[in-house]
Amino acid sequence: MKFLTKCNKLLLLPFFLLCFVSAYTQSYKPIDSWPLDTNQKIKSFLNSTLIIKERKVAVLDCDGTLFGQAPHYLADEAMYAFAKDRYANGNDSISKAKMAIIKNLSEGDNVGTNYVTNRIKFFSGLSPDEMEAVGNYYFHEMYQTKFYPEMRELLANLETYGFEIWVLTASPEVLYQKFVSENLGIPVNRIIGVKSVISHGKITDNMVYPIPQDYGKAEAIQTVIKSRPLFVAGNSRGDLEMMNESVGIKMIVNPDDSKVEKGEHAGAMDGYTVKKYWDKYGGLTVYSNDIPTGDYEYISQERRIKPNKSNPKVKP
Repeated sequence: MKFLTKCNKLLLLPFFLLCFVSAYTQSYKPIDSWPLDTNQKIKSFLNSTLIIKERKVAVLDCDGTLFGQAPHYLADEAMYAFAKDRYANGNDSISKAKMAIIKNLSEGDNVGTNYVTNRIKFFSGLSPDEMEAVGNYYFHEMYQTKFYPEMRELLANLETYGFEIWVLTASPEVLYQKFVSENLGIPVNRIIGVKSVISHGKITDNMVYPIPQDYGKAEAIQTVIKSRPLFVAGNSRGDLEMMNESVGIKMIVNPDDSKVEKGEHAGAMDGYTVKKYWDKYGGLTVYSNDIPTGDYEYISQERRIKPNKSNPKVKP
């Protein structure tokens, strides 16, 4: 083996230094539409994780956190539109049973565990491919411009710093996995939602626990992800317990500051708006533009479902 001459070693030194620096440093890319102090907090936090050699986990809610939910949730719009196309005019027992579920969902509270499990009950009987296709179709029809660009940039920064990125949603898992994975580059097995047992190639109504709604989101982190996250992002009361699993940043996206949470469901947030709660308890508030887009006729509106509040981009 020939040894390098002193001259050759000197010529190769910059190359080795470059490789060393590239391998051991990450660089934060500022998110232009967020304030300087917000970027500085995120940058400082990410830089503080460089010494961590174990898993670095980030968990993010989906609807309202990664993409817009105004004026209606994608999961609801897909479900109500599919029901209208497939079952509304049917006189058979299956069609009647499915439309009875839709009636119950339309008239009930859309934030509880019963609501998200009844969504799965409605889709039971379909194959996973059929259910996936429903979500993908309505995403491309009405929601494909709704992913927040700021959150895409945030995810890119988290990846640069070596984070495992997980999505945890109270929407049906199979309905969301394909389009979320394809648009954000997150592996399908890290997109966790409400799901049931699949038997003989069909969705059943035999629920798989924990159900990621309210405290169930915290249970899903402990049961499925099995690591305390360093970063969690959400947007509503339903993300409270999940966000409190974070041992680092707790990011709240477009938090409501008008509705005071009350009653048993409010939990620790009782007496606070979402924004005021996280202002008090260390949340990092960010804003992304969430307004109705396109001239769409929403089936949810036909069914008189209360629209979600718009959040035009504001600069604090």
